[in-house]
Amino acid sequence: MAAAALPVAVFGCRPRVAGGVCFLEERVSFSPQDSTQVCITGNGFFKLFKYSGGNLKQMNLQKGEPENYLCHAWLSEEKVVCGTDTGKLSVFETGELHWETNLEYRKPPRELEEDTATKEYESSLDVSCGLASEDTGTQHNSVPQISAVAAYSKGFACSPSPGVVLLFEKSKGNKVYEESQEIWEKISYFAYLNFPLHSDSITGLDMCIWKPILATCSLDRSVRIWNYRTNTLELCKEYQEEAYTVSLHPTGLFCLVGFSDKLRFISLLYEDMHVFKEFAVKKCRECSFSNGGHLFAAVNGNVIQIYSSITFDNVSNLKGHSGKIHAIKWSADDTKFVSCDTHGAVYEWNLMTGERESECVLKTCIYSSISLSSDAKIIFAVGSDQTLKEISESSIQHEVPAYGVVYTAVAVSHSGHMIYVGTSLGTIRAMKYPLTLKRDFNEYQAHAGAVTKMSVTSDDQFLLTASEDGCIFIWKVYDKEGGGLKGEAEVEYAEEVLIMRSDIEEKILQEEKEKQELQYQCELSELMKKQAREVQQLESESNKKLLMENERYEELQVKSQRMQEAYERQLNSLEESKSTAVKELTEHYEEKLKQKTVLLQEAKENMRRQLQAHEEREKKIYEDGDQEISEIKTKYEKQLREEKESNTQLKGEIGVMNKRLNSLQKELKDRIRDIEEMRLEQQKLENVIRALEKDILALKTEIKERSDTILDKEKHIYDLKMKNQELQNFKFVLSYKIEEFKKQIESRENDIKTMKEQIQEMEEELEGFHKESTQLKLNITQLQQKLKASYREMDKERQKKQDMETVIKRFKADLHNCVGFIQDSRKMKDGIRELYTKYVQQSDVVEAEEADTDLQKQLMKQQEYHERSLAVLKKKVMKDQEMHQAAYMRIVQENVSLIKEINDLRQELKVANTQVHDLRAALRLNKKKKAIQDTAPSTELLSGPAVLRLNPEMESEKIIEIQQLEIQYLRDQIQEKGQVLNCPSSASFGQKSS
Repeated sequence: MAAAALPVAVFGCRPRVAGGVCFLEERVSFSPQDSTQVCITGNGFFKLFKYSGGNLKQMNLQKGEPENYLCHAWLSEEKVVCGTDTGKLSVFETGELHWETNLEYRKPPRELEEDTATKEYESSLDVSCGLASEDTGTQHNSVPQISAVAAYSKGFACSPSPGVVLLFEKSKGNKVYEESQEIWEKISYFAYLNFPLHSDSITGLDMCIWKPILATCSLDRSVRIWNYRTNTLELCKEYQEEAYTVSLHPTGLFCLVGFSDKLRFISLLYEDMHVFKEFAVKKCRECSFSNGGHLFAAVNGNVIQIYSSITFDNVSNLKGHSGKIHAIKWSADDTKFVSCDTHGAVYEWNLMTGERESECVLKTCIYSSISLSSDAKIIFAVGSDQTLKEISESSIQHEVPAYGVVYTAVAVSHSGHMIYVGTSLGTIRAMKYPLTLKRDFNEYQAHAGAVTKMSVTSDDQFLLTASEDGCIFIWKVYDKEGGGLKGEAEVEYAEEVLIMRSDIEEKILQEEKEKQELQYQCELSELMKKQAREVQQLESESNKKLLMENERYEELQVKSQRMQEAYERQLNSLEESKSTAVKELTEHYEEKLKQKTVLLQEAKENMRRQLQAHEEREKKIYEDGDQEISEIKTKYEKQLREEKESNTQLKGEIGVMNKRLNSLQKELKDRIRDIEEMRLEQQKLENVIRALEKDILALKTEIKERSDTILDKEKHIYDLKMKNQELQNFKFVLSYKIEEFKKQIESRENDIKTMKEQIQEMEEELEGFHKESTQLKLNITQLQQKLKASYREMDKERQKKQDMETVIKRFKADLHNCVGFIQDSRKMKDGIRELYTKYVQQSDVVEAEEADTDLQKQLMKQQEYHERSLAVLKKKVMKDQEMHQAAYMRIVQENVSLIKEINDLRQELKVANTQVHDLRAALRLNKKKKAIQDTAPSTELLSGPAVLRLNPEMESEKIIEIQQLEIQYLRDQIQEKGQVLNCPSSASFGQKSS
């Protein structure tokens, strides 16, 4: 089965790499006046470079103590201003310090603080004030950091603290910069648009069977749980120590993480990771749960420790590796266990007996990863020798070359048809099984660093890869024919999660509190609405009454005007009739005066009656208003008593409720004061009405005053509405301020994290020094052991010398005794024989036997060495032959392709020559036609087709020039191809001759 993989999701960000060096927190800028000058600043260095002659040359020599430069800007062609993390501003001119100053942390003005402050409730004000005081204290004690610098025409601007910008301008002498202006802006904060990613090399990756999740750990001291179905981050937690390996339990509820100090058994909760158990295994590089989940293995040095996941007891220890263990794998039935190390050993263990069943050792290879087939009979291993090995029955069955790349990770599909391999260049190769020696694989470019871990899901639908660049790739595996693999819709995953009892209780309490707060807010809103309705009703009733009174007064004014008009008419009639009958008029006038006096008295009585009725009505209105106010007071007092009784029962919210009730009481008192003011205003209006009854002419002015009072009341109502809106705005600002405080806390936590990372780096340096000291101690012990061995050999030699001296003494004594028998030849002969048998024969025989055994051992060693070297040379010769054969075939193919290209170019050249010939012939014909057309009459021109064309000679000349340029280009290409053809052919002939 052939399969293709496509990346579904990528989690991670690659570091910025240039020339093999990874830059972090450095800033580079070109001079705006001179593009050949470059300024580079960072932690501990400030350098100026100039590009000339194809190289960068440093222009300055750094003097003084190193600073952590956070930003810089060019002021002119020779001046650069820099800002540090301690609030220091420095101006460099031609690389030398010209001017510097220290800035202080700037606190925001009170106006900005008041703008951002909120006053929704007194209790929330107390809490926010506490936070604000703490925050201002931390800000006051914090160190200023110049995070941004920008140049402008008069000087430069910088920011020493959040929200403030300082402007610096040159003084009169143009040598010193002085602060000219301070600008404050509201601080803006940023939230995560996406979930956080790994920032360092990923060291561990594992997947779960019951759930679509995978776990990763990295050197950035974080452990993360991802969902490869939804492509989301489910859990993330950062620790103080570096994490080297991670393994997920098959249920997805637990995980093992190997840190630099301990191995931790962690419970994966709903929103957190809880350490359940710790094991004293330092620098555990590999750990793995069994497929059943009842056991887990952890690497402790050169020993593999097997633990029970239920009792956490150490079940067994697998010993036998001499190098560092790089990978471990469980069989499907958890009865076998396979491991590999850096000394080229691959061991298969039987977990029932705790002993090795088989082994395959190749000391020239450093294994980095292994994988098992579904039946655990075949082991696939990759290492430093650039091959993929298929191992079975304690021997290497097949070796597939990597073609110039080091394989770093391997994974096998559960179906057994596909093998996935990761390389040191970050590519992924998919191979079919059984393996072939041909280059039969599909390669996909993915990572920017070496692939560290690979895993295939249980349904063979996804391939998961991790790399040193901090990225995680999720590959969807498809069949080459275009469809997905079988069983894609049959997979069902568990949805259970773990949660702590305390978390459940806290959530229940929070829900109850939220319900109570909602109820209380609803009650408050209802009370406020009722109060607003009642106030509106009172205002509307009072306005209606005032409008009725105004209408009555207007009617009275109209009546009085009508009466005045009638009086004027009558006076005119009397003046006209005056000349005719003065006497009659006088009598008639006296009678009319009497009648008018009677009418005036009646009108006065009517006015008095109306005034009395009006006063009675006003009294009734005031009495009704007083009764309504007393009823409202009793209602609100009862409600306040009920609220007080309910608040006494709620212990946790007594202060908040009392303060809010006090605010309501204050508002009630304000309303009562407003009502009393309304009463006073009404009394004033009554006095005005009485005055208007006395003086009809002053009614207009009093009506204007009443209209003014009505406008004041409307303004007062509008002010009340604005107060309500301000309260809502204060509530929004409070929530915003709380979010700002949370973000400030996060920034502080990030600072603490950076300081902890620095401490960790210092600790790592200390560990490096300790390692160097231990190495030196080991060297000293080795030298001491060598001295002891040399002393022992000296003692042996001295003992041999003493033995030889004793033997010589004995021989001299025996020889002296034998000389005593010089006269007796028989005794002399017997004595010499005894001397010979005693001192000569035994030593010669022993020395001869020792020499024979030493020679045999040396012969055996030389034979073994020559056999091994012969086998290695045979392998090298085979590899060289294959390489030469492949190179020869490649050169032959290139030669064939080049010859084909030359033939094609020759054909094109022939075609081009024919085209040139045709064009020249056409040019001659055009010239002849032109001559004929010049002699022909003008009628022929009119009879021809009306086509607008250029001069044919110019057209043909242009075509010829174009064709000549094309011919020259083709000739140049032929020459280049001929040179290329000669170079590889000479190289191939050189190889053949060699």
